[in-house]
Amino acid sequence: MLQYLFLYNNTFSGSIPPEIGNLKELLSLDLSANQLSGPLPPALWNLTNLQILNLFSNNINGKIPPEVGNLTMLQTLDLNTNQLHGELPQTISNITSLTSINLFGNNLSGSIPSDFGKYMPSLANASFSNNSFSGELPPELCRGLSLKQFTVNSNSFNGSLPTCLRNCSELSRVRLEKNRFTGNITDAFGVLPNLGFVALSDNQFIGEISPDWGECKNLTNLQMDGNRISGEIPAELGKLPQLRVLSLGSNDLAGRIPAELGNLSRLFMLNLSNNQLTGEVPQSLTSLESLESLDLSDNKLAGNISKELGSYEKLSSLDLSHNNLAGEIPFELGNLNSLRYLLDLSSNSLSGAIPQNFAKLSQLEILNVSHNHLSGRIPDSLSSMRSLSSFDFSYNELTGPIPTGSIFKNAPARSFVRNSGLCGEGEGLSQCPTTDSSKTSKVNKKVLIGVIVPVCGLLVIATIFAVLLCFRKTKLLDEETKIVNNGESFKSVIWERESKFTFGDIVKATDDFNEKYCIGRGGFGSVYKAALSTGQVVAVKKLNMSDSSDIPATNRQSFENEIKMLTEVRHRNIIKLYGFCSRRGCLYLVYEHVERGSLGKVLYGKEGEVELGWGRRVNTVRGVAHAIAYLHRDCSPPIVHRDISLNNILLETDFEPRLADFGTARLLNTGSSNWTAVAGSYGYMAPELAQTMRVTDKCDVYSFGVVALEVMMGRHPGDLLSSLPSIKPSLSSDPELFLKDVLDPRLEAPTGQAAEEVVFVVTVALACTQTKPEARPTMHFVARELSARTQAYLAEPLDSITISKLRSFQK
Repeated sequence: MLQYLFLYNNTFSGSIPPEIGNLKELLSLDLSANQLSGPLPPALWNLTNLQILNLFSNNINGKIPPEVGNLTMLQTLDLNTNQLHGELPQTISNITSLTSINLFGNNLSGSIPSDFGKYMPSLANASFSNNSFSGELPPELCRGLSLKQFTVNSNSFNGSLPTCLRNCSELSRVRLEKNRFTGNITDAFGVLPNLGFVALSDNQFIGEISPDWGECKNLTNLQMDGNRISGEIPAELGKLPQLRVLSLGSNDLAGRIPAELGNLSRLFMLNLSNNQLTGEVPQSLTSLESLESLDLSDNKLAGNISKELGSYEKLSSLDLSHNNLAGEIPFELGNLNSLRYLLDLSSNSLSGAIPQNFAKLSQLEILNVSHNHLSGRIPDSLSSMRSLSSFDFSYNELTGPIPTGSIFKNAPARSFVRNSGLCGEGEGLSQCPTTDSSKTSKVNKKVLIGVIVPVCGLLVIATIFAVLLCFRKTKLLDEETKIVNNGESFKSVIWERESKFTFGDIVKATDDFNEKYCIGRGGFGSVYKAALSTGQVVAVKKLNMSDSSDIPATNRQSFENEIKMLTEVRHRNIIKLYGFCSRRGCLYLVYEHVERGSLGKVLYGKEGEVELGWGRRVNTVRGVAHAIAYLHRDCSPPIVHRDISLNNILLETDFEPRLADFGTARLLNTGSSNWTAVAGSYGYMAPELAQTMRVTDKCDVYSFGVVALEVMMGRHPGDLLSSLPSIKPSLSSDPELFLKDVLDPRLEAPTGQAAEEVVFVVTVALACTQTKPEARPTMHFVARELSARTQAYLAEPLDSITISKLRSFQK
């Protein structure tokens, strides 16, 4: 007598056989995560003793028939992520024993039966997200007061929320965003002590934010943006000790920003943009030590920008644009070292100069100070902002030449317009004048004599000094050549234009690459640490030409051209390549040095347990994704790294990741065959490389997925990946492999927002490690998804999430 049939996580295809209806005593049927197709067989509804029916993550189509109501003993019904369509039958309400129903990720339409939930006293989980449902929610959805998780986001529901939600005290997660709900939000929710996640965004709610929200002490995420909510922000929101995300943007909120929000010590995202807020930015907001994103744009805020805003240590995005802020830009904003995505101060009434120390924002990608009253010059120091990809200085009163860096020379004219005093080599700018003849003709002869004589004297002294210096440099170079090459000169040298040292300096600093300066060895050569006399420290990778099949001697010129282009790569998460030298059959690649060392060293050392927590691990994965996406999409021609591994990712002192080692990187020219010898590190290479040896950007995607999994697991995911079949999810004969069992056991299990981020990283990593290259996402897609402000993939507790379920989320 068969009671339990578990066939999930395999590669079964075809239709569900009708003979399954003969298993009359079956209590639990799980066929999830296969390739099953076709409609639900009528015989399925003969299994009247069935308590659990899991058919999620297949290709099942057709409708859910009325006969589903025959399964009156059913407790769990999970049909998510299929191709079901049509309406939900009225008979679904007959299943009074139902505790969990998951129908998300289909194309179901119509309304949910009006009596759904009324006769289900134990209903704890209901998910109808990502369908085409419409109509109003059932009025007695929470009749049994057992509902814990309710998600209907991304549908077309309308009407007011059922009043029963106000008394549903067990609720822990509610997602109603991206619908057409209306009605007054003021009293829709009561004091719900277990509520942790609420998303009401992108609807048409009106009313005011109730002070009662301040009593939901477990709330970690409150999103109400994109509605028509009015009134003031209640000060009571400052009483939420666990709150991580507060998003109230794009409403009609007015009044001042409550100073009490400065009490939200765990807040990492605050979005109050596009409202009618007035007054000054509260000084108390600078107490939010965990804040990563602050958006107060499109309001009516006034006053000066506080210099205390420069004290944030984790802030990655700051948007104060489109307000009435005045005064000068505080010098202290240049201390926001973690600022990486955006600094937008545009459309205010700011005056004075652009601070010189904005150049310290070395990770910043977007800078906008347009539509203000700024004056003076654009600081030349901004040329050193290696990650800056977009800026706007337009509509100000700026004067003088623009900085000489390539990013300024190549910037579009719109970045500088309506600054009548700007000049230089940028598009749309006039050339800067070299002399002013009208004034020169009026200079007094005595003044000319008084100036010319000492200048000539200085020129004579300078000439003598230059000759001596040149002689001394020649002598030094001769000595270096004798020491290094026994009279031979370097065969080829390519150097980054802004470097302030030579390869000869490196040779001297390492005693001609003495073994005592070697700090590591890899498959393609050795790495040396060179401490230069200027105090700068660089890393030098020495490659033996005879060992590197990737750079044949006959193609050396092509390789050198590629290296020359690589020295122009600028990204905050990519190690800077200073240059290259060829000597004695060896290639030397010179990089900036990162003191903390490789991610592998840190992850598997004591730091991995003590200092590399979940937040830093997620940030590491995100940074690496951005670096690879930059190589693939923003470089022309695109660059495929080909050797992404833990040892080729370095960590700064603040644990910011830096992608390293272009020793095996190769430019991928569009349209070329790219057939080459296998390159990469064992355990990180895409499976197709062993067969085809064809290098594509999808090889990097696979390697990234392995790295991401390894960072989350604290060990190499080889055993996990080897048990995954080529197309559909599977792990092993173990019927239940939970995510919590593969995460790094040295750390406490993540909770709250951290848990959501970890789940999403693993989800993305599994998508990246699919066997078929064409099934993997692009790195641009991955980077964009990982940079989303909030992730919301936890539709159930972390302890109950399986690896197979995460694989069902793949796009």
